[in-house]
Amino acid sequence: MKGFYRSKYTTPSGEVRYAAVTQFEATDARRAFPCWDEPAIKATFDISLVVPKDRVALSNMNVIDRKPYPDDENVVEVKFARTPVMSTYLVAFVVGEYDFVETRSKDGVCVRVYTPVGKAEQGKFALEVAAKTLPFYKDYFNVPYPLPKIDLIAIADFAAGAMENWGLVTYRETALLIDSKNSCSSSRQWVALVVGHELAHQWFGNLVTMEWWTHLWLNEGFASWIEYLCVDHCFPEYDIWTQFVSADYTRAQELDALDNSHPIEVSVGHPSEVDEIFDAISYSKGASVIRMLHDYIGDKDFKKGMNMYLTKFQQKNAATEDLWECLESASGKPIAAVMNTWTKQMGFPLIYVEAEQVEDDRILKLSQRKFCASGPYVGEDCPQWMVPITISTSEDPNHAKLKILMDKPEMNIVLKNVKPDQWVKLNLGTVGFYRTQYSSAMLESLLPGIRDLSLPPVDRLGLQNDLFSLARAGIISTVEVLKVMEAFVNEPNYTVWSDLSCNLGILSTLLSHTDFYEEIQEFVKDVFSPIGERLGWDPKPGEGHLDALLRGLVLGKLGKAGHKATLEEARRRFKDHVEGKQILSADLRSPVYLTVLKHGDGTTLDIMIKMGKLRPGEVKDLVKIPQLVRSKLGLEPRSPDFLSILSHCCTKESKEKEEETGSCDGGLQTLLHKQADMQEEKNRIERVLGATLSPELIQKVLTFALSEEVRPQDTVSVIGGVAGGSKHGRKAAWKFIKENWEELYNRYQGGFLISRLIKLSVEGFAVDKMAGEVKAFFESHPAPSAERTIQQCCENILLNAAWLKRDAESIHQYLLQRKASPPTV
Repeated sequence: MKGFYRSKYTTPSGEVRYAAVTQFEATDARRAFPCWDEPAIKATFDISLVVPKDRVALSNMNVIDRKPYPDDENVVEVKFARTPVMSTYLVAFVVGEYDFVETRSKDGVCVRVYTPVGKAEQGKFALEVAAKTLPFYKDYFNVPYPLPKIDLIAIADFAAGAMENWGLVTYRETALLIDSKNSCSSSRQWVALVVGHELAHQWFGNLVTMEWWTHLWLNEGFASWIEYLCVDHCFPEYDIWTQFVSADYTRAQELDALDNSHPIEVSVGHPSEVDEIFDAISYSKGASVIRMLHDYIGDKDFKKGMNMYLTKFQQKNAATEDLWECLESASGKPIAAVMNTWTKQMGFPLIYVEAEQVEDDRILKLSQRKFCASGPYVGEDCPQWMVPITISTSEDPNHAKLKILMDKPEMNIVLKNVKPDQWVKLNLGTVGFYRTQYSSAMLESLLPGIRDLSLPPVDRLGLQNDLFSLARAGIISTVEVLKVMEAFVNEPNYTVWSDLSCNLGILSTLLSHTDFYEEIQEFVKDVFSPIGERLGWDPKPGEGHLDALLRGLVLGKLGKAGHKATLEEARRRFKDHVEGKQILSADLRSPVYLTVLKHGDGTTLDIMIKMGKLRPGEVKDLVKIPQLVRSKLGLEPRSPDFLSILSHCCTKESKEKEEETGSCDGGLQTLLHKQADMQEEKNRIERVLGATLSPELIQKVLTFALSEEVRPQDTVSVIGGVAGGSKHGRKAAWKFIKENWEELYNRYQGGFLISRLIKLSVEGFAVDKMAGEVKAFFESHPAPSAERTIQQCCENILLNAAWLKRDAESIHQYLLQRKASPPTV
């Protein structure tokens, strides 16, 4: 999936064919044509493609000529307009069979979304987002979109989520296509974010390009920040900035607290080192420090500085310092001095704060130290940051009472007119990239704000996440955090639940190494069942996007933990879905599939795999050719299950004929086909298969992961799902990777999928000797582009082991004591 490669797809009639597509970032344009393949060596490109005349041919620019090819009447030559001056990694061409939908943005740019044949309808959502996004960026940067057209295209085999080739953006199908009936809310949101991200690059990255890969973070961090700004503009009801904290900010802090993290700006000397930095530091930490910078400067001056930067460097290359210079000039603030502390050194600070009441004022004493996942920082020469700090109080929880720049290790601050009964909180909106540790008295006064919701959602989330990380690092006890988690019983916010769920998932994985794993599942059920009961299974009038996300999250969590009522209802709905009596809504499929698989048997797994295997055109055959029914679904003609599929997809008139012959003529419209024909549904099924618990079935899923049935880019999430599904799954996945290493490495070497595969598979271990085993395996089986990931994984295994040794007993005692006297809510 690198360079100029072929991508396999299946036509609506079930025939396997190939498209020819490109993926050149970072250093693979050289695989397609001779070039100086470095970002600063820009050129214009005149591209002509000689292609079969019945195929679509696309490139960065618009077509200016199409003529028959002299030597072959089946072939045409397609010539494209000359590109602006641009980097090699942004050149693209695609040849294949596609349908498209098109519109013009209000600025007159032609926007097209290319889809697999027969799926043009599924391109409409992305088209709408793209058409709104281009004018938004034009206004924000005050620079027009520089090309005459933009195409967004869904590619069958694609390693990344998407790639911002100038004027021809390539996407995985799941990052671009939305089916109005069969796509879930989280998929819509994902498509909106990815479209927002890639279109931001048309200016920031393509028009102005980083000087060298050291500055990759500028491209990716900026696009990862502004995609949220754009989605917030298009879909304010998504509350997307709260989701940013859970999806990007906390994820970056988790990685950046490790000794094996790296600075945002990292020197790059070899192509394999470029692949290594496409990680949460470049993307998520980059986005988080830009969000903090935007807040520190203010939107007006930030926009002014961005316009100066894009205007000054258009069609050229720039370094991080160039951006700081423009923002400094626009804002008059010491941007370079502040930001160098965040981009040139690894890690981030822990701010310790204690308070003293002096008459009507509150005196705060702040001190900063580097936050380490392994516990308090103990080295000499502790790094220091220039930290923009905001402070709010219970008098006005949504606005800062004071903003300061903490530019030294310790500071005292006077907050005027703060009454003794008011709480004080640092980091309003969880915008500053630091963790906060409060004195016990300050923390005590903040906790009621979680229960009565007087703390804003993003602050409730930040407080809980900081405490969880402090416990993970051994700075406070995990039991303290479990007590805080119980205070979230009245929580209505999806993103807060999402973060809680994630942290409880980490804790569950850790405790799967003990003999009291069931007790933590009881805790999960207790925390999630009140919100589960409030939400129920079916949407209520007036509910929106976030309610749908919350319902899926909560039911999945309860189902996985074995909550009896949830499990029974999931089984009932799954049976109705498979039999075609009542098709599951897209938002409920993942939680239901996960629940029935986790608590199901071989039959459930078979049904799931077979549901995901149906190819276009096969449902028509399914109801016409009995042996296909037998081989594909393992169903005998005229068996009850076969007849229920028939009755779902045939007309009433052909009912008698159906039962006589086991065939019918109305099969094409069946929903089963529509679902299985969607890559989103296949991925949905593939991601949950690892939830199955029996060793024999786990083996079956792992074998399936490498089969022809699973697209190469999706194998990684199937194996990762097994590793994350259970203790046995983790061991089996690691063994499977070692046994199949040659094939996996040949498939993914030199790209970030190899890093993802390793991370998903080994990070959940919590025994010291496993770190040694992982290290030894990769010493004898080197993976250069994943070296840092391997070090991070080994460090995480040792941290997990230390956490378990330190806190397992006290957690166990707390859970037992809780069982003996349940808390009253």
